[in-house]
Amino acid sequence: MNNNKSPDLLKVILAGALVLLVVHTLGRFIYTPLLPLLIQDGVLTVKQGADVASWNYLGYLTGAVLAMRWHRIEQIRSVLPWALGINVVCTLLQTQTESFELLSFLRLINGISNGIVFVQAPALILEWLARHGRASASGLVYLGVGAGLIVSSGLVSLPADLLDGAQRWWPAFLLSVPLAVWGWRQLAQLDVPSPVQIDKSGAPPSTRLLDRDSTPLFLSYAGAGMGYILPMTFLPTLVSQLDDMPDFLVGGSWLVVALATLPAPWIWNKAGSLLGDSLALRLNYALQLMGVLFVLLLPGPFGVLMCALLVGGTFLGTVLLSQRLARTLHPHQGPRLSAALVALYSVFQLGGPWLTKQWLNSGGTLQGAFWLGAGALIWGLFWALWVPNRQAS
Repeated sequence: MNNNKSPDLLKVILAGALVLLVVHTLGRFIYTPLLPLLIQDGVLTVKQGADVASWNYLGYLTGAVLAMRWHRIEQIRSVLPWALGINVVCTLLQTQTESFELLSFLRLINGISNGIVFVQAPALILEWLARHGRASASGLVYLGVGAGLIVSSGLVSLPADLLDGAQRWWPAFLLSVPLAVWGWRQLAQLDVPSPVQIDKSGAPPSTRLLDRDSTPLFLSYAGAGMGYILPMTFLPTLVSQLDDMPDFLVGGSWLVVALATLPAPWIWNKAGSLLGDSLALRLNYALQLMGVLFVLLLPGPFGVLMCALLVGGTFLGTVLLSQRLARTLHPHQGPRLSAALVALYSVFQLGGPWLTKQWLNSGGTLQGAFWLGAGALIWGLFWALWVPNRQAS
């Protein structure tokens, strides 16, 4: 029986990783390395770029809220393939327009579909893993995001001299189609029953999302949402504005982030298993905060490099550790908790680009806006100190 389980586990993890790669990197984060090129092509200004990012984050929030509504297993099976398909279609349509207004609308729809998939796919897989006693492997699904950042970097940089304007979205679309189709075909086969809604005493368990144990986790995760989004959205643009930056950082800061992100899910999955998810989460926040402070206090090549390495190497760890901790606190409502955390994350990451825009409009610098991210991560670290240390089964 064990011989049959291992290949199934690998296939499920790979399918989830590819689905997240499609929506969260080829659909979403590829915008970060594309933005300096779109500005260079005259498609967007820096302020318009922040606006477009804000619409995408608003969509991501909306998608997470919808995922809270559609949290039952049978609903996930119905909604997930539609959201995945819409996400890919949005990428196709982005190849056909350079209109700021239409691009903003498409990034809004992209965000909605991404939010739904980013909640539902890992939640479905986590429930399947928990059923088979392998919940501790759930963080490996996020390897798709790390791999996708490297892929997205290559899809932007390699054809940079061959494509222009809206054409720059074509490589992402062409790769998204086969990955999305194969990924969903595997996930559609998962045998996941609905959670039993009765506790040991025979009474229905509480449906409250916030209690003494879970509230610190939610407050901490709010800081994570605003803390990571500034470097993950604007670091390449910031590098292009700083003086005396070496060419490899001007053109490759996003690649450094991507390389740091690639092993991060495995590292933080392992750290959670060895240290406990709660202690690992505190270490994660501390390192992420150091990354933002480096680019603020040492705004040269070394500071930029450390920011790319530390933020890239930690932000997915925050996600996987928080999601797994949430399920240990309320195992009977795992998908709903996952959606609630992503919705909260989205609210605060939406505030990052909006506040950046206000700061720029008032004459501030992009580098100065990064102080907001540092403050948010201090908040996240403080509340992480109060999250109970429990392990996934």
